[in-house]
Amino acid sequence: MNLHDIRQDYSSQSLNEEDCTAQPLEQFQRWLSEAMQAKVNEPTAMNLATVGDNGRPQARIVLLKEVAAEGLVFFSNYQSRKGRAMAHNPYAAVTFFWPELERQVRMEGIVQQLNNTDSDAYFKTRPYTSRIGAWASQQSEVISSKLELMTRATKFAAKYLLAVPRPPHWGGYVLIPDQFEFWQGRPSRLHDRIQYIWQNNNWIRQRLAP
Repeated sequence: MNLHDIRQDYSSQSLNEEDCTAQPLEQFQRWLSEAMQAKVNEPTAMNLATVGDNGRPQARIVLLKEVAAEGLVFFSNYQSRKGRAMAHNPYAAVTFFWPELERQVRMEGIVQQLNNTDSDAYFKTRPYTSRIGAWASQQSEVISSKLELMTRATKFAAKYLLAVPRPPHWGGYVLIPDQFEFWQGRPSRLHDRIQYIWQNNNWIRQRLAP
């Protein structure tokens, strides 16, 4: 297979400055709603990029769970690799890609832990097995076998037959963006890119070259 021959021309929509709202989070919510209405695969999946204490970037897919007034809310094990990275360096970037709509959204900003009340509230909405899994999984740690993980899950299921409290090492984060980019694919690789930058307590909207 020759990867050089794989290409796709984008032409379904365009994006102009006047099409974008003054507030980028509102623009994102508009695009997210359109992605959900279009039934794109995993519309809330986002690539979360962090930097560890060794200075090397790390990336993985996580699920967006809420668009709050401050920014994007997601959940994880605080002791996981990404949790340790964000504790060391609180700046992160996320990317959404919706190929069915030929769209991409990028955000950069600072990450803060969600308060305990909101983390508790979300944890209670998770399925029972997912709540047990949060206790059982020592996320990102090396384990001897899958049996070790299943044994831990059985142990915590026996301990918490009905009510499962939120583990102290698990909870929410909010990414507070200070930079957005909305990308709309266009023919001949002349894509539309609209950037928002937070400067002097105001959002500055700019067009970028593709």
